[in-house]
Amino acid sequence: MIRLAFCVAVSLWGSSAMAIERYNSTSLACENVRQILRSQGAAILRYPSTRVPGLPLYDRYVRNSNSCSPGDYAERATVPTRDNPACPVLNCKPVEDLQDTGFMRFVPHYSL
Repeated sequence: MIRLAFCVAVSLWGSSAMAIERYNSTSLACENVRQILRSQGAAILRYPSTRVPGLPLYDRYVRNSNSCSPGDYAERATVPTRDNPACPVLNCKPVEDLQDTGFMRFVPHYSL
């Protein structure tokens, strides 16, 4: 019984550490969004669609490629913020999406 309680406690502790924060990017300044990504490594950013009124869009944005899954890399992207309609951030993309240069594929290493 004690062993079961210990296993449950460890699994709950680990799952809270894996939680990812969510933010409305349009309520934050650009530099605040970038600082959140630098300090937390990754976050979900939500913002309204410019094409479909009332439709919220969201994605996972990261500090660098180390915050991506294996086989992904951090690519440049932008999100709207309170003070910048195109705040520069990074999000993960599959390496397969990169253009092949013949004998090797160049993977950029961007960082915030």
